[in-house]
Amino acid sequence: MTTPGHNQTKIRVGIDFGTTNSVVVIADENGNTHPARFVFTDHATSETCRTLLCLWMDQDGRRRVMKDAIGLDAIEAYLDDPTESRLIMSMKTYLAQGSFRETRVFSNVMTLEALIARFLTSLMDKAGLNPSDVSATIGRPVRFAGELADDSLGVARLRESFLEAGFPEPNIVLEPEGAGWRFMQRLDRPATVLVGDFGGGTSDFSIMRFDPQATQRVTTLGHSGVGIAGDQFDYRIISHAVAPALGRDATYRVMGGQPLPVPAEWFASLGRWHRLSLMRTPQTLRDIADVAKTSSEPEKLRNLLRLIEDQEGQNLYRAVGQAKSDLSRQDSTVLRFIHRDLKIEETITRADFESWIAPDLSRLDDAIEDAMRQTGLGPNDIDRVFLTGGTSFVPAVRNLFDQRFGAERVDGGSEFVSVAEGLALIERERHLP
Repeated sequence: MTTPGHNQTKIRVGIDFGTTNSVVVIADENGNTHPARFVFTDHATSETCRTLLCLWMDQDGRRRVMKDAIGLDAIEAYLDDPTESRLIMSMKTYLAQGSFRETRVFSNVMTLEALIARFLTSLMDKAGLNPSDVSATIGRPVRFAGELADDSLGVARLRESFLEAGFPEPNIVLEPEGAGWRFMQRLDRPATVLVGDFGGGTSDFSIMRFDPQATQRVTTLGHSGVGIAGDQFDYRIISHAVAPALGRDATYRVMGGQPLPVPAEWFASLGRWHRLSLMRTPQTLRDIADVAKTSSEPEKLRNLLRLIEDQEGQNLYRAVGQAKSDLSRQDSTVLRFIHRDLKIEETITRADFESWIAPDLSRLDDAIEDAMRQTGLGPNDIDRVFLTGGTSFVPAVRNLFDQRFGAERVDGGSEFVSVAEGLALIERERHLP
């Protein structure tokens, strides 16, 4: 654990707290950056940490205390004892949702800020850092996820989460601006740059003017965002290639009456990975079992039941993620997932996938147009385009920028750590004499 003296300069860090993954990057006094490496129980190390928190009660002498694990350790802890633990996922998704204030975890009522603070404390511990010893710049999306997202609420709760974790006065900036600062290190002359930052839950676009030699090196000209990204693309694959095999299109009867559709909410939750674990309640499991008794496809619904009971969500999403990744490199792939009697081997072509995500691509294109409209600039006024985040690898997403600005102006790099690297550089810049 790093413990500088009271009067020593604090460690400058940038933190990308993401829906799916989180990253911490340290900037030294010379402007060099390096990602913190997180060390997990099995001695695996990584520059990224899955944004997962597992909580459970354990005996500490005569009293029971709540313990936690994060990232890969959270998954292992949850699978060890799923009935006596709680896996918290996609915490960032709820920041701007006024309807989510607190939840009960065992006998404790915990606010969203307290849950995120607990994750952040463990995140820094795994990086070998103490929140009180660092000076941090934190990223935030341009638009928070959710249909009724309150962006000002999201920012306030994000700040409070970091304060509760022990960070003194966190500086919060837009995530694409962080990515832009990272890209600016490549420039040796003034340039107008559009930055596209694709996360798990949001996609953000900023247009910035960079001048490496000016006193004010960065000027933001316009920005926009939309609450869709990588998780939405996963949802499309699950909806088209997985849900039918689990009985989504089945019907059932009540008291011998007319056929009714299977409840749609089960499959909406199935397609949103942070909701799947919430389906493992006695009432929901009973409901699925009851519907299966009179269903036109009872075995498919029993497979859904077993998928939820056996906590196979992580394996399912891993298979879906692999298929999505394959389609970024090849024209077709086979989605394979097996659990007990459920066997899915579904061929998916890139053309299929692109037709499924067409509505999402349209919304992304509208957000890019919105950012351009704010600046009054045309495509020829954009010198460079910098894309970051895993979704930027999807060819149909890249093509949105290639068609609008020309492939020769579109660039990428350090897709999973560039936002945090830029945030660390911003933090260093804030403290220069």
